[in-house]
Amino acid sequence: MQTVYTLENEFLAVKVQEQGAELISIVNKKTNLEYLWQAGEAWPKHAPVLFPIVGQLKENAYLYKGQRYQMDRHGFARNKLFKTDLHEPEKITMSISDDEKTRSIYPFHFGLSIHYEIAENTLTVIYEVKNNGDDPMWFSIGGHPAFKIPLLRHEKYDDYFLSFEKRETVQQQLLTNGLFDGRQIEILRNDDSLPLSKKLFYDDALVLSGLKSELITIRSSRSGHGLHFLFKGFPYFGIWAARDADFICLEPWHGIADHVNHEQQLENKKGIRSLEPGKNFRCVYAMVPF
Repeated sequence: MQTVYTLENEFLAVKVQEQGAELISIVNKKTNLEYLWQAGEAWPKHAPVLFPIVGQLKENAYLYKGQRYQMDRHGFARNKLFKTDLHEPEKITMSISDDEKTRSIYPFHFGLSIHYEIAENTLTVIYEVKNNGDDPMWFSIGGHPAFKIPLLRHEKYDDYFLSFEKRETVQQQLLTNGLFDGRQIEILRNDDSLPLSKKLFYDDALVLSGLKSELITIRSSRSGHGLHFLFKGFPYFGIWAARDADFICLEPWHGIADHVNHEQQLENKKGIRSLEPGKNFRCVYAMVPF
């Protein structure tokens, strides 16, 4: 039985599990509402960490230094047991590093630390990647938290909408079997609001790039409850739900899935990041349930 850790103050109660260093509960103690999807039948996850790839590889494989490696969608971090480096009432740090099994599919020496911190009514998530090897390290990383919709029993999914901090004109990049195929459709034109409906996700995720906003809010038009999602410096943003499921994922990404015509060289993968030996990479997002 794996260990579950709790962070708590007068505003929030947050739970994190060892597998994947995954958030499994966010309760606002003022509203007594659970904001995180509880891994139901429609999707058995809560908020997986995506590393060292985001999305799907063409043929679930990539090429590096003349060798072919297999890796499943979103990488392996979500399935690893993390060790706990620090646990205090309002913060926790959990980590993994490379081992023989990871190096068979990802030939880099890495350290990955996940930090969760609560301060008043805000939960902050920090991802930290270190290159412990002698060569440049290629990687992607992202979040995949799923939020309950509706929050209250008398509400419907269609009562909710996304509010963007700034007016946006953005294209959704379309997918075929998890890979980008070059098609795009406009989902916002000089607008700051996106009504939610379950059919919005029938053709897979909404994958956006070039957002001006650094804050997206999920909000109910009936109760007014929702969640502020703050992110900065992420070049891609995914919005997804399983078909007809009662949740929505807000996903800040450094990296995206392959294109159908990608030649599979890891260094040429769109959105991939390079990290020099001995260097660290850090990215942050935060959530404020209300």
